[in-house]
Amino acid sequence: MSVPFFDIKKQIASIRQEIDAAIAEVIDSGAFILGPKVSELEKVAAEYLEVKHAIGVASGTDALMLALKACGIKKNDEVITTPLTFVATADAIAHCGANPVFCDITTKTFNIDPLKLEKTISSKTTAILPVHLYGQSSDMDQIMSIAQKHNLKIIEDCAQAIGAKYKEKFVGGFGNAGCFSFFPTKNLGCFGDGGLVTTNSDEIADMLKVLRGHGSRKTYHYDYIGYNSRLDSIQAAILLVRFKYLAKWTESRRKNASIYKKLLEGIRQISLPEEEKNNFHVYNQFTLLAESRDNLLEFLKKKGIGSMVYYPLSLHLQKAFKCLNFKEGDFPESEKAQKEVLSLPIYPELPEKELEEVASAVKEFYGQS
Repeated sequence: MSVPFFDIKKQIASIRQEIDAAIAEVIDSGAFILGPKVSELEKVAAEYLEVKHAIGVASGTDALMLALKACGIKKNDEVITTPLTFVATADAIAHCGANPVFCDITTKTFNIDPLKLEKTISSKTTAILPVHLYGQSSDMDQIMSIAQKHNLKIIEDCAQAIGAKYKEKFVGGFGNAGCFSFFPTKNLGCFGDGGLVTTNSDEIADMLKVLRGHGSRKTYHYDYIGYNSRLDSIQAAILLVRFKYLAKWTESRRKNASIYKKLLEGIRQISLPEEEKNNFHVYNQFTLLAESRDNLLEFLKKKGIGSMVYYPLSLHLQKAFKCLNFKEGDFPESEKAQKEVLSLPIYPELPEKELEEVASAVKEFYGQS
């Protein structure tokens, strides 16, 4: 049985009529850039995430960069983040002229280890950028406490974690700003690139709106060097349809994760993902640690089972960040993860028989079938 890692067509098919109608409405309106649908999405997102402001932008990467800029991050500042994340997290810091400073993770959650965080703070540190990786919140109590102690900004990378909670509060509402991605394979995705920034600050929200539109508040008058980072109305319309199903899809992901945990428990060569007691995990990925990971990956591939490695090389070892002078061994937990992490199919429409097929193949590889 072939099991794809992700099947977006199956999800789209279930709501195709609504999607087609939403797109047609935008086409008929002729409002394609920052139109009424974008404003409506921003209102819906802010209400759902329980924040004061939500600002649509062109991508998750732009969300990070514009949030950093709007929070005042500038050249030669240092921003602390995790080395186990998508490159956009550190790219955004670098594009502000600031320097990414990495803090190791804990492989229990794959998020930044708050016990190691304070040691990375210097006189140049201006912000912490925690990543809620795979759909699980970082330890925001400890991170917030450290940030307040040292007067640091917090910009949350929520690209994989829309709907995730820490102590009943949605991620994206803890720091000065929260950054979301609507890449098609995310828990809530559009039909291209799209992003969102959340904040409870009127000043930051205003600056985000100015920066996304070329630095202008008044047409052809420019107060800042800005960017072209506007969420398209068609994407907003698609997201408004899909937003209605987010809670249902999240519960399906959580159910699938629970099934995997029951099917895969007892295999000593793997470590299953743990959900911290204060967290509501949305399982953008179901990521485990696996011995002989690369061999398992190939074994699953030959059986027609999709799986992915997020991420095979930590950012501190990437050529693009060679100038930061990190070396192998600097972040051992992240380096352990890069060699052992493997994500299994988890999308909401995955039938239980396919979950069983995946689990059976993993057991077979480790000689436990």
